[in-house]
Amino acid sequence: MQYGIAFAPLVPTMVLWIGIAAIVVIAAILMLTRSRGAAIRVAALALILLALANPSFTREEREPLSSVVAVVVDKSPSQNFGERTRETEQAREALVARLKDIKGLEVRVVEAGQADGETDGTKLFSAVTSALSDVPTDRVAGAFLITDGRVHDIPANAAAIGFSAPVHALITGRSNERDRRVAIVAAPRFGIVGQTQTITYRLDDQGVTGDSARVVVRRDGDVLSERAVRSGEQVSVTIEIPHAGPNIVEIEASKLDGELTPVNNRAVVSIDGVRDKLRVLLVSGEPHSGERTWRNLLKSDASVDLVPFTILRPPEKQDGTPINELSLIAFPTRELFQQKINEFQLIIFDRYARQGVLPISYFDNIARYVRNGGAVLVSAGPDYASQTSIWRTPLDSILPAEPVGVSEQAFTARLTNIGKRHPVTRGLEGSSSEPPHWSRFFRLIDTRNPVNPPIMEGADGKPLLLLSRQGEGRVALLLSDHIWLWARGYEGGGPHLDLLRRTSHWLMKQPDLDEEALRLKVEGRDLVVLRQTMADTVQPVTVTSPSGTTRQVTLTAGDPGEWRAALSADELGLWQATDGSLKALINVGPINPKEFAEVTSTTEALRPLAQATGGDTRRIADSGSIDLPRVLPVRASTVFRGEGWLGVKMRDASVVRGIGVLPVFAGLIGLLLLLGAFASTWLREGR
Repeated sequence: MQYGIAFAPLVPTMVLWIGIAAIVVIAAILMLTRSRGAAIRVAALALILLALANPSFTREEREPLSSVVAVVVDKSPSQNFGERTRETEQAREALVARLKDIKGLEVRVVEAGQADGETDGTKLFSAVTSALSDVPTDRVAGAFLITDGRVHDIPANAAAIGFSAPVHALITGRSNERDRRVAIVAAPRFGIVGQTQTITYRLDDQGVTGDSARVVVRRDGDVLSERAVRSGEQVSVTIEIPHAGPNIVEIEASKLDGELTPVNNRAVVSIDGVRDKLRVLLVSGEPHSGERTWRNLLKSDASVDLVPFTILRPPEKQDGTPINELSLIAFPTRELFQQKINEFQLIIFDRYARQGVLPISYFDNIARYVRNGGAVLVSAGPDYASQTSIWRTPLDSILPAEPVGVSEQAFTARLTNIGKRHPVTRGLEGSSSEPPHWSRFFRLIDTRNPVNPPIMEGADGKPLLLLSRQGEGRVALLLSDHIWLWARGYEGGGPHLDLLRRTSHWLMKQPDLDEEALRLKVEGRDLVVLRQTMADTVQPVTVTSPSGTTRQVTLTAGDPGEWRAALSADELGLWQATDGSLKALINVGPINPKEFAEVTSTTEALRPLAQATGGDTRRIADSGSIDLPRVLPVRASTVFRGEGWLGVKMRDASVVRGIGVLPVFAGLIGLLLLLGAFASTWLREGR
């Protein structure tokens, strides 16, 4: 209970002040003139003025509110080193028990700093703010941080914390820790395929100086170089970018004797390989509607440098007109197919037949080009089944099927069972229905002896699209020249852009379109294992975390030809996966994470801020066992630390539950007081 007096004036406040002044003046005059009964008169006037002020006695019923203290437990990856996990749990249990013994204190425990692959560093003060967000600042008793001292969101000053109460840090780990790490100084994010990039790194040792280490550099798991590096030395290494997509570079240093952890002895850099203009040679045997489809497709791709040729004047059409009188450009056969053939990533023959333009020896060059890693796509028309077919050249050794005739009938293309799994044709728009929502074709080249089953078929299950690998290169055979009907929108058209683009990029060895592949990717806080395969079953995948922990993951079927599994990405760094034949790598988090930059525990990082709030930093396990200071309640002080103890700021906050009001001059009491004053004055004047 709290008692008091409240005023509710019956007249304006200014009138009361004038009345007080008047009473003071009257009292002074009466005193100076020594008038009889002055005291009674002044008292009567004062009583009347007090009645006008309308005083009331008040009684408040208040409920005291508890003070709130936050206990933030550091769960960052660095807390897993040494005995820190055990020390943290023991300190939490003991601290929470001591705080709960303090009457009027509410304890809020929150965990922070878990690795999620997105947050760089340990964020403890943001956790403090979150835990106390619904608590008024006049109820905050303080905050305790159980951590190794490596915190990366320390406020600039005590005022930035948001409350006036002590912050204490209880530090895990030992003062004599030592560690080694590889720090990335400079690394590119992208690189041109076939060119080199430079990565600069530094060897950092903590707790020791003058040592050297053996540093191994790997790319996609293959060793590139090995050398000795001194502590503190900065080294640059040149890396060739062999393929498009992620190129994972690992830089690993040998262990330091007695070091805290070898996790940060390895740094990972992911360089995305980008092709510098894919050069494509398009050779059209004659002008036709499909030629424009190919031109529009390839010219719309910014990554493609297209070199197109259409043979308008084959040798059999020569009429004796001098060359200097023709506007046609001579087909540079020798330059393209002998001197510069290896500069092209893809050669497309569109309705091309032997017309004496290319000597037979050049077809042998093309076959050799494919076996050495090149790519050829044949968009076949009736020419492929004629006597002038390119099958009847040295290309027969690389083409996936032999022509035997031409079928002139309408049909709707369909995906085969293999095609439904193949990355080139899987999920093509309109393919899920039966028949597919595609316009019809009206011509199909009949073949025999295909080297591989088709991924698309035409009428009566005849092959429509065949893919094959020859040596280091790849070949595609499209057995209809009516793909332009899809481009024109005939009968609704079809997914010609996706089909032709995917086919072209598969030929040019785009990794995302490989039939057999193992990939890792991060989705939110999960690490997803993806297995692309043409088989009906897949083997379990062994996943290795950055700390070296391995687990076997069983994949489940998703889309046709795709199997997947997900697990928590609870560690930062390089993750590896293998099924025995394929291997995948991915780096989770930043390439140079703050969490592993400095892993030795310290009291110095948090001490300035803690002491500015009246708190302190204390090691709790330097001797091996937990030595937790006493926790005491402190009500009126600016310092909340001492020898062997830490304090919390107890608040006197309360909330009003009820108020009782008793007016002094209300009713009979007020009447009697006023009448008494008048009576006293009258009696004195009557003497």
